[in-house]
Amino acid sequence: MDKALFDASMIAVKDCLKVKAGEVFLVVTDTELIEIGEGLAEAGRSTGAVTVLLEMSPLGRNGEEPPDIVSKAMIEADAVLIPASKSLTHTAARRNACSNGARVATMPGITRDTMIRCLNADYYAIAERTEKVTELLTKAESARVTTEAGTDIILPLGGIDAIASTGLIHGPGSFGNLPSGEAYMRPAEGGSSGIFIVDGSMAGIGDLRDKTPISIRVEKGLAVEITGGPEADELRRKLKAAGKLAFNVAELGIGTNDAARIIGNILEDEKVMGTIHIALGNNMSMGGTIDVPIHLDGIVKEPTVELDGKILMEKGKLIID
Repeated sequence: MDKALFDASMIAVKDCLKVKAGEVFLVVTDTELIEIGEGLAEAGRSTGAVTVLLEMSPLGRNGEEPPDIVSKAMIEADAVLIPASKSLTHTAARRNACSNGARVATMPGITRDTMIRCLNADYYAIAERTEKVTELLTKAESARVTTEAGTDIILPLGGIDAIASTGLIHGPGSFGNLPSGEAYMRPAEGGSSGIFIVDGSMAGIGDLRDKTPISIRVEKGLAVEITGGPEADELRRKLKAAGKLAFNVAELGIGTNDAARIIGNILEDEKVMGTIHIALGNNMSMGGTIDVPIHLDGIVKEPTVELDGKILMEKGKLIID
């Protein structure tokens, strides 16, 4: 294994997840990301942790439950890292592992480049920035997002706690993505309305920067119209296959990682500072009631975000004290 990948793996294992000697450390990967899975497992062994590497076949979509043997192993572990081609973040397997005290980091679709570049970011600075944004989101009654491209959507947030994904996953039952850097929350179900233009990237579809943006019109918390080019058609097909509730507006997220770049991989794209993302589908992991086997984030570039009329971000620039 090359040194750059091993060093990034050590940061993930020791700094971000704080894996210690004697702990049961589980790496869940699939055939597409086995190189990264093996790197993380090697880093785990170097800490003295009891390290287990599980390789499975790639799942069909983000949010699909893994095989039972994987779910059971996750429950038994002290710490879990999941570099897999499809996301296990919004699954019962992840939630159950955390409920049993496991520290879980998911790394859906991570690439070698993303791992090396973004895991070498200053996570303590990212954490401080993320906590500030999270606090402001939690206090807000509503958010309005607008862009020059045509986004204009209002999302009700009152009484809902935002979540800080800082990359420092240290407490029992904690979880997040790696690389990380976002403040996110579920809007109140049935309340979002307006339109948002996905012009950065779309989970499960890829980079949209040189393609026709996806325009999503929302009424009463559901995406009722999705238009654009072939990518919009593909998004409709993916959501329709998961059922009516897959069109639920599930998440508002604010990127806070200054090392992240839009590359067409949602794991990194949704962390890009100066962007927001709005997701459709499952919101169970954020305390909601919509349990469908899909969760797809759409990246909106250069947004202006107002919380109760006060500007949090102006044309992609965060404005926080």
